[in-house]
Amino acid sequence: MPATAKAEDYQEQVLKSLGRLPPFSPVLNRLMATLSQEDASFAKIADLIEKDTVLAGNILKLVNSALYARRGNVSSVRHAVSLLGIDKLRNATLGMSVFRMWNNVRTPPGWSMGRFNLHGVAVAILSDITAQRLRVQYPEGAFIAGLFHDIGRLLIAVGLKDEYIEIDKLYSAGGRTLRECEMEVLGWSHADLSAQALAVWNLPEAIRGAVRFHHEPQNDPARHAGSEIPLSLLVWSVDQYINSTGATVHAAPSEADKPDAEALSRLPLSQDLSLVLEEFQAEYELIRTLF
Repeated sequence: MPATAKAEDYQEQVLKSLGRLPPFSPVLNRLMATLSQEDASFAKIADLIEKDTVLAGNILKLVNSALYARRGNVSSVRHAVSLLGIDKLRNATLGMSVFRMWNNVRTPPGWSMGRFNLHGVAVAILSDITAQRLRVQYPEGAFIAGLFHDIGRLLIAVGLKDEYIEIDKLYSAGGRTLRECEMEVLGWSHADLSAQALAVWNLPEAIRGAVRFHHEPQNDPARHAGSEIPLSLLVWSVDQYINSTGATVHAAPSEADKPDAEALSRLPLSQDLSLVLEEFQAEYELIRTLF
């Protein structure tokens, strides 16, 4: 089979594995729809959350935490929704619910769902906080882009187990980046696949583009679209920082994938960087206990 045809066959095969992931709950379907410009009111969102006992309890725990410290205890989901706001609510719900659903997915030896979850939620939270302080293209998509930037890695592990093991062996041998190993075995990278999965979920093009180029923001066509920072560059910078802290998907990354720990500091955050990292740490430590 020609290399191009084989690569296309791999893509078709692995995208079918999307159907093997647990389906999104009604809450998540609704939240995903808000990203496609569908109206969403506090009341409707609260109604959906109230139908998921675990999620409702976690939302109340979140709003009553020290991070959102307020006088008096909040016991109503609708009150909690109004205090958090649509954006924070959507982010917390997606972060907690997506990983809760996928924790029981069967993956090959060597894959750690725990590491995958922690890395994704860390990149999502820090991307969102950073985007609030910079002139970024489509800042409202920063959390989702961060959350799903590596979904292609999970899909490869679920849908192409033999190829995943082959990639892992090449990567563990050292000397090559994960992307280089994926390209050799599959003919495309997990970033390409992540963008395709988000297209299946009808997420906005701006988010798909950021995910597609999160390893190579210099090749993102969006970098020419005005003076704002491309979302792909933001996600890349945050991903590099998170990896530098040790919160990586792979337990022992190749030396060729050594993260650029200074990438985040090169964004024009100036005096805000320490505050950004402080806010991130507080939110991350809280959210990780909820999923």
